[in-house]
Parts: sequence; C-alpha cells; structure tokens
Amino acid sequence: MATVLNKELKRQVTVDGVDYTVALDLDGLRLTGKGRRKPEVELRWRDLLSGDAALAVALNASLSKKPQPATGPSPDRASKRVASKTPR
Repeated sequence: MATVLNKELKRQVTVDGVDYTVALDLDGLRLTGKGRRKPEVELRWRDLLSGDAALAVALNASLSKKPQPATGPSPDRASKRVASKTPR
C-alpha cells in the first residue's frame, strides 16, 4: 500500500554534477536548481496524465535554445563543384 501525498515532499538530486531540489506536492512536480527560487521544470499531474506535459516540455526546450545559423555550402566547396564540372 502506498502512502498518501498530503504535504510537500522535497529531495535533493545531483544531475551531471549539479545539485537540484525535487519537490512533489498535490499539484505536481518541481525541479529547482539548488539555492534558487524559480523552478527550472514544473509539471502538473493533470498535464502529465493528459499528455500535455510532453508538448509543454518540447515547446519550452525549443524556446530556450539559441537559434542555429543557417548552414549552406561553404565557398570553398562551391568553387570546387563548379571547377569539377568545367570541360577539360
């Protein structure tokens, strides 16, 4: 038989050498950097069960990443391609 969660439960975890505090309560789960106040990840139980949590995590991850510069052929490669197609 499992124990009913009726108050907040906090535990410390270390991920890749960085300490975090995991808090479980009636609303959901929060992952906060050790010594910080603002949660880095916050999941509500309803969102997790409905599948909205995966969408929210993917959206937050895409917004937090820096845009990558467009990659195209380098000038050296383009000149080599043109040079190889010229008749000899």
